[in-house]
Amino acid sequence: MSTAKATLSALRQRIATIEATAGTPGVASSRSRIEIDRDCVDAALGGGLARGALHEIHAATGADNIAASGFSLALAVAAAPAGKPVVWVRQDYAAREGGGLDGDGLAALGLDPAALILVRLRDPLAVLRAGGEAARCAALGAVLVEPWGEPKALDLTVQRRFQLAAEASGVTVLLLRPGARPMPGGAETRWQVAAGPAAPMAMNAPGHPTFDLTLLRHRHGPPGGPWRLEWNRDEKLFKPPALLRDPAAVPRLEPAAPPAERTAFRLAG
Repeated sequence: MSTAKATLSALRQRIATIEATAGTPGVASSRSRIEIDRDCVDAALGGGLARGALHEIHAATGADNIAASGFSLALAVAAAPAGKPVVWVRQDYAAREGGGLDGDGLAALGLDPAALILVRLRDPLAVLRAGGEAARCAALGAVLVEPWGEPKALDLTVQRRFQLAAEASGVTVLLLRPGARPMPGGAETRWQVAAGPAAPMAMNAPGHPTFDLTLLRHRHGPPGGPWRLEWNRDEKLFKPPALLRDPAAVPRLEPAAPPAERTAFRLAG
């Protein structure tokens, strides 16, 4: 048995185990929307990101691939109901270009590393097949599918199958496209992501991950953005970044000194 077939077989067994121990989701939970920011982005999407649908994510430049991965994972965290695992199917080349996953990094975004099922495969066709298997499993929280570049196998028919599988299972499918140009397809939404500057927190601690987002396509409405939003892992929500987080950095406003005192101060300096 080839490595790809063995990996796909192992994924099927894992999914079967998850399905055997999970309950069946209700219609309301599978058809609800995912809150993004409770503000302008949700308004542009008609109330939030559609759950149980296919969404496509592109990096603005090659240097933004990590930001696009982080945004995709944040969406998966927001989409996944509590206790349901997330499946991430990556092509090996995408993993080499975008970097490996780190448990501390996953936790920093709000995902328990134990809740992630990571599948790595060599060729894009195997990635798409494994992603299709996962998309049909209603017991999963979300599915990320990450082929590299523009494989011929990822045509409109395959994208339509992803969309139909997501609709039937209620599972949100995120198609991450490193090394690919935004092209017409079957996704519910298409996003472009760039890394934004993170505002430092108190004591100069690293700020929340910040993303510059553009909605390139929305099946049921016009494009939108750009928006700059930061990810809050505790609330599982994106928010506009604060302009200034460290109160100690606020300049103190002292009463104006009399002219004579100001002159003396300048001379003494």
